[in-house]
Amino acid sequence: MTERRHLPYGLSAPATLVLTAFMAAPLVMVLLLSFHTFTMATGIRPEVSLANYVEVLGDGYFHTIFGRTFLLAAAVTGVAALIGVPEAYIIHRMRPPWRSIFLLVILGPLLVSVVVRTLGWAVLLGRNGIVNAGLTGLGILERPAEFMFTMTGMTVALVHVLVPFMVLSVWTSLRRLDPAVEAAGLSLGASQATVLRRIVLPQAMPGILAGSLIVFTLAASAFATPAIVGGRRLKVVAMAAYDEFLNSQNWPLGAAIVVVLLVAMVTIVVGYNRIVERRYRQVFQ
Repeated sequence: MTERRHLPYGLSAPATLVLTAFMAAPLVMVLLLSFHTFTMATGIRPEVSLANYVEVLGDGYFHTIFGRTFLLAAAVTGVAALIGVPEAYIIHRMRPPWRSIFLLVILGPLLVSVVVRTLGWAVLLGRNGIVNAGLTGLGILERPAEFMFTMTGMTVALVHVLVPFMVLSVWTSLRRLDPAVEAAGLSLGASQATVLRRIVLPQAMPGILAGSLIVFTLAASAFATPAIVGGRRLKVVAMAAYDEFLNSQNWPLGAAIVVVLLVAMVTIVVGYNRIVERRYRQVFQ
């Protein structure tokens, strides 16, 4: 009995060691580095200090960057949900082989480098790009609009990058839903809206929650897309950390920025998870 009780721990030990070596250890090193000090004359000094956190948490410059980052992540998550949830439901109702074909279409962009996709959006959204040319040609705009180096441009590019994660999460949850259950609800007199609200939505909610968390965290920590589409004018947290690490060489301050971002994201994700699950139980139980 004792050997059988300890068998799961023995089986999970290799994965635990790998996870500790390649994820936990670097995070601990970054955390320790964030408490060091830095000066241009002496470089990094192994002195324990909270000066970096005081600067990150007390400087309005960093407040703006963190606010912009989380606003962008929230906007991307909302738009991805509006696009991804109906798309996942449509794919769920498809029959083979169309379901496999459209899943391949959704997964196709994930096979291309995020840098290549973002550069493609930079070409499309440029002042002389296809989007502006089409809008001005149709008479919708009198002159080309500024999509590059704006929150709108970054949101569009990030939604294209991250919406497949929302679709896959919701579609995975909907696979447990038997279409016959929807047909039964309709046959018993329920409207299509009632069936969607009382039958489909509860089944899709776990996928919506999981997809929202994935999209939000990836959008909040994105670097390549905001750097290319947003540029230096709309700096996000990942770009601020990059600048401190490689441009200013102030590694302790960059580490502090990373730690604050990680703590903020964990707090938001845990709080969001609890709030949504509580309301989910109140509404659907």
